[in-house]
Amino acid sequence: MPEILIVADAETVLADVRAALEDDDTEIRELRAGELVRDEVAEYPPDLVVTDLQVGAMGGVAICLDLRLEESGDRIPHVPVLILCDRRADVFIARHSGAEGWLIKPLDPLRLRRAVRALLDGSTYHDET
Repeated sequence: MPEILIVADAETVLADVRAALEDDDTEIRELRAGELVRDEVAEYPPDLVVTDLQVGAMGGVAICLDLRLEESGDRIPHVPVLILCDRRADVFIARHSGAEGWLIKPLDPLRLRRAVRALLDGSTYHDET
């Protein structure tokens, strides 16, 4: 059963992602602040982090960079990250964050499930549309 950590402070993003991914075979956890992700991953490593680009004071890119830094110091295990970008121009920073995947909003359940499946299978997913 895959465990997915969703990080967003917007209820609409949380609800959209939860609705697309929630089923009997997936455990969903949620955080509403990017500053909490590192400790959550260290304590209860998920199989995937899905994060909004903008999350309060620490958004998706900063979250991913922080996780990669902690991983490089062997303080946490590697966890793939999917960043939910607001627009096509955000792909540039997502690409350089160390994230395995990104999607450009608006989200649709099919693309989101396809991206999550790819990352859980050890691949990448780059939405360039």
